[in-house]
Amino acid sequence: MSDVTASAYPVSATERDSWIMSQRPPHNVVDPLRPYAFLLEEECSRNGTLVPTTTIFLTNRECPWRCVMCDLWRNTLTETVPVGAIPTQIEYALSQIGPARQIKLYNSGSFFDPRAIPDADYPAIANQVCGFERVIVESHPALVGERSLRFQEILRSPLEIAMGLETAHEETLVRLNKRMTLDQFRAAATFLKRAGMELRVFILIKPPFMDEEDGLAWAKRSIDFAFDCGAGVVSLIPTRGGNGAMETLVAQNAFAPPSFETIEAAISYGMSLKRGRVFVDLWDIALFAKCSACCEPRVQRLQAMNRQQIIPATIPCSICDGGS
Repeated sequence: MSDVTASAYPVSATERDSWIMSQRPPHNVVDPLRPYAFLLEEECSRNGTLVPTTTIFLTNRECPWRCVMCDLWRNTLTETVPVGAIPTQIEYALSQIGPARQIKLYNSGSFFDPRAIPDADYPAIANQVCGFERVIVESHPALVGERSLRFQEILRSPLEIAMGLETAHEETLVRLNKRMTLDQFRAAATFLKRAGMELRVFILIKPPFMDEEDGLAWAKRSIDFAFDCGAGVVSLIPTRGGNGAMETLVAQNAFAPPSFETIEAAISYGMSLKRGRVFVDLWDIALFAKCSACCEPRVQRLQAMNRQQIIPATIPCSICDGGS
């Protein structure tokens, strides 16, 4: 595994918080009455059909945890939004995009963080999304609990919780500054299962402090761990830069983005298990490819894997021999 010296990357969580914050560029300017993004996509369901899905990226207060790889803070506020702002954002997004069967309410942090989503807004939000077949929100495992049950009670639609595992490598998990252990993640997953909520898990492909070989090996072990915890969906995130801290880690030889081969191998492994659906995040995915000759067909192959949950034949390339 790659490493950086203790003097370059802090050992204590408090020092890591300060170091990560010190690397940041300024926040983007966002409006508390508008989501910072929204889109309509299709997601493969458990029965293999494509389900129209609305995804709304809500504008709210920044997450209280300072993970070294996170760039979601860029579109957040420094204060809690007023009561009514989140329903206003949802109403605006729904008025702008077409009909869908399921909805993702993602908020650059935890839906059950009262400083991000005021508790008083739960009834209005539940009323806005009750017509969807499935509602998906995200949360840090530490905030899964009573508020989750309260929202589920008034929702009247199946509720799915997306939690960031990131990696099952415990030492790396600490260094990511996630402020979570595998036991805590497992306990939150058990709570959700007992409450009748479904689980979606985010996993990083090659997080910082890992070389390429370990990055793939631990992506596989993390997928295993997620399914062992009862995940119905695993979403793989190729780790990228763009938040200041990651660029510093690149300069210290503590991070490099995963190769396209590693990304392909990780999703192929997950799908081969046939334990649940496996998706890979395709945002700026072409940037991970080094060969222009095979980049486009290989991206299309990943798109097909996401949509069909099958493993197509690999893409041959006379230029790079498939090693983009």
